[in-house]
Amino acid sequence: MKLHSFFRSSAAYRVRLALEIKGLAYETVAHHLRKGEQRKPEYRVLNPQGLVPTLEDAGHVLTQSLAIIEYLEEAYPQTPRLLPPDPLGRAIVRAMSLAIACDVHPLNNLRVLDYLKSAIGQSQEATDVWYRHWIGEGFAALEELVRQHSRGGRHCFGDAVTMADACLVPQMYNARRFQTDLAPYPTLVAISDSLERLPAFAAARPEAQPDAE
Repeated sequence: MKLHSFFRSSAAYRVRLALEIKGLAYETVAHHLRKGEQRKPEYRVLNPQGLVPTLEDAGHVLTQSLAIIEYLEEAYPQTPRLLPPDPLGRAIVRAMSLAIACDVHPLNNLRVLDYLKSAIGQSQEATDVWYRHWIGEGFAALEELVRQHSRGGRHCFGDAVTMADACLVPQMYNARRFQTDLAPYPTLVAISDSLERLPAFAAARPEAQPDAE
């Protein structure tokens, strides 16, 4: 199994977490996003979007982090599960995951930030304000969802690790990088802090990756 990744990509971080939680062995193939390596023609053969992550498994090529995680969930059902067993629980976990992966992350993606600065002429300060604003919007809603559905305050949903946790921790990492005020989201902070102490989460951290700078 090969994971095409960049150590600081939050989407790749989600998939690393899923692989580590499930105990699946994989090889990292790094593509430096700041150097544009993801746009090389040979990589676009694998992923026409020119994005990370891309997962190669048993001759198959998969893209998009949540689709990859759902594939791993179905292809390797004997390992720890990342979705609850009941339809309602799965829907709630997916909603939490999508709130980050579809509502927050796309607005803070490297492509968007670079466009704000290069094409629209925004300063770094203005771009950082933009970044923190959309994290705040997403975290405010997620804080309420998690309060309703966490059991014990150590996971986003129930009392076990789910796909929602694999989405929260990378977004929390980014929030801290951009010095976001996290005081309004004590539940999310407490859950992320608890999760980051788990071995699988420690192994998936950006600083632990072979291409980390």
